[in-house]
Amino acid sequence: MDVVFLERIRMTRHVSFLGTVSLAALAVGCASSGTTAPVAAPAPAIAPPAPAEVAAEPAIESIEPGRFDMGKMWTFENAPVQYFEQAYGFRATKEWLDQVRLASLRIPGCTASFVSGEGLVLSNHHCARGATSAVTKEGENLLDDGFYAATLSDERPADNMWADQLVRMEDVTDLIERGVDPTTSEAEQLEAIEMRSELVDDSTSALHALDCGVTSLYQGGKYSLYCYKRYNDVRLVFVPELQIGYFGGDPDNFTYPRYNLDFSLFRIYDEAGQPLRPANYFRWTRTGVTEGDAVFVIGNPGSTERLSTMAQLEFARDYNEPFTTRLLKTRTDILAHFMEHHPDQRSRYINQWFGWMNGLKLYQGRTKALNDPAIMGRKLGFERQFRADVAKRPELQRAYGSLWDEIADIQSGMAEVFPTLASLGTGGSIRSQTLGTAALMMQYAQMAAGGAPDSIVQSVRSRLDGTDINRDLDGHMLEAQIGDVTFFLGEDDPWVEMALAGRAPLDAARAIIAESPSVVDPEARRVLLDDPASIMSSAEPAFALVQAALPRVQQAGAQFQMLAVQEQTRATKLARALFEVYGTEVAPDATFTLRIADGVVSGYEYNGTLAPAYTTFYGLYDRWAAHKGREEWALPERWHTPPPELDLSTPVNMVHTNDTVGGNSGSPVINIDRELVGLLFDGNIESLSGDFIYTTEGARSVSVRADGILEALRHVYGADRIVRELVGR
Repeated sequence: MDVVFLERIRMTRHVSFLGTVSLAALAVGCASSGTTAPVAAPAPAIAPPAPAEVAAEPAIESIEPGRFDMGKMWTFENAPVQYFEQAYGFRATKEWLDQVRLASLRIPGCTASFVSGEGLVLSNHHCARGATSAVTKEGENLLDDGFYAATLSDERPADNMWADQLVRMEDVTDLIERGVDPTTSEAEQLEAIEMRSELVDDSTSALHALDCGVTSLYQGGKYSLYCYKRYNDVRLVFVPELQIGYFGGDPDNFTYPRYNLDFSLFRIYDEAGQPLRPANYFRWTRTGVTEGDAVFVIGNPGSTERLSTMAQLEFARDYNEPFTTRLLKTRTDILAHFMEHHPDQRSRYINQWFGWMNGLKLYQGRTKALNDPAIMGRKLGFERQFRADVAKRPELQRAYGSLWDEIADIQSGMAEVFPTLASLGTGGSIRSQTLGTAALMMQYAQMAAGGAPDSIVQSVRSRLDGTDINRDLDGHMLEAQIGDVTFFLGEDDPWVEMALAGRAPLDAARAIIAESPSVVDPEARRVLLDDPASIMSSAEPAFALVQAALPRVQQAGAQFQMLAVQEQTRATKLARALFEVYGTEVAPDATFTLRIADGVVSGYEYNGTLAPAYTTFYGLYDRWAAHKGREEWALPERWHTPPPELDLSTPVNMVHTNDTVGGNSGSPVINIDRELVGLLFDGNIESLSGDFIYTTEGARSVSVRADGILEALRHVYGADRIVRELVGR
């Protein structure tokens, strides 16, 4: 559930990602250090239909929507206090909500929380992998071997880690909307909102000496200002071995039952270099949690699309999801093959592979959900109910009644340009670095000739100077990229014919790389960069292919961007209609801002049997024994013979009905007494429909149990210093 990766690859109607409307957009993100490669790709399970099919009436039956189909990701400024009292028999006072909010943190791509009065911070193992790699010293392999700071002085500064605490909230809807002229064009209105938001961001940040930002809720139906206190001195305290922190590997990802110690511990230090003493933190539970107990997840869910119309969902089902799934499938296959044949390179690429595999399962789950008649039937039922509720009020019908049909027409237009825009795009580490670097070099040449600020030109030059292309890996990456264009645009497409030149795809890819030394060879690249004017006249095939794609991508991108603006303005109006009809009784879509989500600990039916509410260390050892010899279920050496003190009946993972998505990784799971009972790290495969709809029939959030963490720290790792701190002794 790594939101950083998921948001990077998300392709739902955002030109900046598909994007490629300009040479600059084509080059975005393509000059990062060699991080992957793909091979010839199998066709996706769902091939894109003809554009006319996209807006067709779905061949599904309308189903009565559920009360919470739009989710339970409640904002703290509009927490449903009365509902909590009715459902769980306790009243969430302002003091309770404030203490919970201030004990929670947002870290890069994930959530975390204070769990001691000395600044100890809890999050997931997978949220700490980057920091773990960053603090690893020569001769160490902390990602595989784990890390424990036995003393305070052993805690290692993680320079690439920070933590944000939400300390101020304010409704600024009127302030934002006051700066928008409704008589101007749609693009101008969106630009005015963006400019107004930036003005509010900057002024309030300066006024309060905080990091403030305006967040659009209900897709512009409401605007909230969130101000954060940022902590930059974050130090690694504990992280278990990868084999236990990611036990089960990719096969167990998005599944349950699980047996996973996906946790890590950091400490925040104050400006004086001493452990921070936060006023609010979650105390460790002493009683645990049982099935049926109410629990609350406090976290930063990344994004959801629950207000999407049926036409938008069908566009995702027929175009976006198949393309993204194909992209991820080919690239994960390539990287796995490369690491298998180059084990010395595994540590460099393994985190990238984990992220891509996570994304692949996510998009496969989204595809399954979008083809599920029950889910789509409930979405259709909600849309019809929503339209009927709008039609009951003449003033709303006049303002909003045509929006659904207008959005459907926009989807048809997007479907016409999507294949060109998506397949010919060049940017991003998941595509060929050779073409991406060529595109960035062309951008550099244009910037140098166009009088761009020297600081920006030099920044691009620095990226290019630091680019290292693995030719073997990128040969397969480029082969797959040619395959993408062939699949979506056909073998007789001019770009495909130019790239292949009568050769097999892999032969063509290798030849393009070999014949583009000024792109792939660092020294030759520097020579060309010293003479920017020569870049645009280079006859090397990498430059020629980018130049051949550029006019088509610019044309398709301009059309897509225009449609995206039209779609966004209508989506904002639709969200405003939702807010006017239902108010805060409906939770807004996720925005990677702090939310509170209620639920209960609960098992569920699956595979003709029952998934238990929690698993134990007994199951961990059974899983290990049943998969002897498989790396995914291997245990670290220290776990092979459990110490007699380790109680194998201790719960290790659990499932609960809380509404969570990517970004919630590392979220504290608490009880009504504000005690920490778990640490969220995943959802089951059924929960992947959560991007579009919230259900509890089979969807579950998956967490590490607090008692399991404590048992492991105490008896397996001998981390007595940390145990005493967590239990308050």
